[in-house]
Amino acid sequence: MDDVAVGPLDLAGRVDEALAVQAVAFGLSSDEVGVRRHIVLRHLGCPGARALGAVTPAGRLVGFVYGMPNDRGHWWSTVVEPYLRSAGQDDWLDNAFVITELHVHPEYQKRGIGRRLITTITDTAAQPRSILSAVDVESPARVLYRALGYRDLARQVLFPSAPSPYAVMGAPLPLRRG
Repeated sequence: MDDVAVGPLDLAGRVDEALAVQAVAFGLSSDEVGVRRHIVLRHLGCPGARALGAVTPAGRLVGFVYGMPNDRGHWWSTVVEPYLRSAGQDDWLDNAFVITELHVHPEYQKRGIGRRLITTITDTAAQPRSILSAVDVESPARVLYRALGYRDLARQVLFPSAPSPYAVMGAPLPLRRG
């Protein structure tokens, strides 16, 4: 088993390290990292926002996840709601825990770290289900989400300034294992 430990993360205190992981894993420019830094710090002020990190024995942050109970007033919800409504799935926005970001450094991918991060954070959610968005292509991330029980709720969701469409996915909690 990997010796990377998954546990609570002071994301505000380690935001630059986390965004460096996201930049490499997701291909972000330095300008995009700057914008996301403000978004992450704003999200951390939302009620129920929580973060976990994946840390090597030397203390290097190699992965992170954060999320919060969904709020229909949040920007993300206002963008995805029309897509979910047209698919008859907008009830998923209520009483759901949103996985806002989940990233693992490419050197540490395919070791089960992403699975450990997302299952650990959702195992303690008070909500009965989880929702997230992922780039709408067949990717290792989407394969993982499906294996955990997530299914497509809406596809070809367009976020302002995002270069590619996204899929919104949802799963009942606890997430599927095995």
